[in-house]
Amino acid sequence: MENDAATTASGAADSAPTQPVAATVSLHPDFQVGEIDRRLFGSFVEHLGRAVYTGIYEPTHSTADDHGFRRDVADLTKELGVSMVRYPGGNFVSNYVWEDAVGPVEDRKPFIDLAWRTIEPNTVGTDEFLQWAEREGIEPMMAVNLGTRGVAAAAALVEYCNGEAGSRWADLRIANGRAEPYGVKLWCLGNEMDGPWQIGHKDAHEYGKLAAEAGKAMQLVDTSIKLVVCGSSSMGMPTFGEWERTVLSYTYDIVDHISMHAYYEERHGDRASFLGSATSMDRFIDRVVASADAVGAERRSDKKITISFDEWNVWYLDTKFPGEKNLPIQRDAPRIIEDIYSALDAVVVGDLLITLLNHADRVPVAALAQLVNVIAPIMTEPGGDAWRQTTFHPFANTARLAQGSVLDLRVASPTMTTKEHGEVPLVTAAATWDEAGEHGASGALSFFLVNRSAEPATVTVRTAGLDVSVEGGLELLADHVGERHGKVEAEKVGTVERDAPSVEGGTVTFTLAPESWSAWHGFAKRA
Repeated sequence: MENDAATTASGAADSAPTQPVAATVSLHPDFQVGEIDRRLFGSFVEHLGRAVYTGIYEPTHSTADDHGFRRDVADLTKELGVSMVRYPGGNFVSNYVWEDAVGPVEDRKPFIDLAWRTIEPNTVGTDEFLQWAEREGIEPMMAVNLGTRGVAAAAALVEYCNGEAGSRWADLRIANGRAEPYGVKLWCLGNEMDGPWQIGHKDAHEYGKLAAEAGKAMQLVDTSIKLVVCGSSSMGMPTFGEWERTVLSYTYDIVDHISMHAYYEERHGDRASFLGSATSMDRFIDRVVASADAVGAERRSDKKITISFDEWNVWYLDTKFPGEKNLPIQRDAPRIIEDIYSALDAVVVGDLLITLLNHADRVPVAALAQLVNVIAPIMTEPGGDAWRQTTFHPFANTARLAQGSVLDLRVASPTMTTKEHGEVPLVTAAATWDEAGEHGASGALSFFLVNRSAEPATVTVRTAGLDVSVEGGLELLADHVGERHGKVEAEKVGTVERDAPSVEGGTVTFTLAPESWSAWHGFAKRA
């Protein structure tokens, strides 16, 4: 995770609409962005604060399973629709010795995690996490330490996870009680190595060379794995763009994805810029894609590097945490970066999901950071309840309803001027269609809409080439900045059901509340 405030969306609006908003959306089934990769709905568990201990893992909890993991959290994770989880970091991984957290728990030694200046007990390690993910039907995304370690340790971890019997590290896994390989396919080559806050921070040439050699060695252990190389930690980094070009000049033929990280927050009362955060995400993706494709063009390569947007969320960065030198080293899973979210935050999260869907052709992998307690959609109390934050709802409903392919929409919307992003559209939209659905000749059709305006919006969707029915929807309305919802309040915030919109002559008309996110479900077949 990044602890640099450059990734924020802030500023004050220069103008605001005073008239009801009217927008149009045009679609056709032949025009599609691409199929949805289910890994788009990933999340992230770092050894940070209470993400692991009293988050996913609490052996004394009343719901704990035989392995010590909280069943209530696992159930909410399934409801959230999480397909993949990145582990073990994050900044944490850059000082992590994975070998110290395998084997008998009683033999493991605690250590000081330098990233967050906490004592890591080493109770949960590689085997515990991978077996939890396996039991819950979640794909693991593992990160290797390229901060304080390097090629040999990275290749050894791949061998430990994926090797067959008869080699040193695979045999250690077997001795530790796991006979079958885990078959981990997705691997991160370090974390945010461009950031001065990172333990083992490197410049682009140093990191590019190391990532290339580590990736090459890891693929020699298992030729089936896919690799994620570190991109810039934010679009605001002074090395942004040049970092991507340099790193990919070393790694283009070895890696499959380049990472992106971005966090957004409302600052200085600038509601308009915050609501426009997804415009910044959209531009960030376009610029990274352009950088990657420029390297490919220079190499005359037909290969396309895709994006692993493996950290994104709303994060209020002014919270102090033990990674700061002036705070003492913490023990016993301290409460670090436990943001409590408003409904406004949830609307922005829904809008960010719309942007990710609309880049499905180049963003197959993404991870909401994080899963539990740390800027998370799920919160827990030690020994107590687990509950849904406001941001849980847009993620869960998008993961549930977005099926098949993303349609390539043409959206005509009025705009507003923001201090941070300039002109941003007042209405954003994504639509997904599962042509090979389970409903006879009709496949599931879903619309995801955000009205950023303080006025109601009418959205007219022209569905050329499709015979459409829309059964109804779910809507979430923003509240005032600063209203943070603990467990009791958050339970009152959820989504409200909306009746089916008007459908007439191939046109669907939606009426959207001010500053709202909504998801609509129905069916469609070719006309």
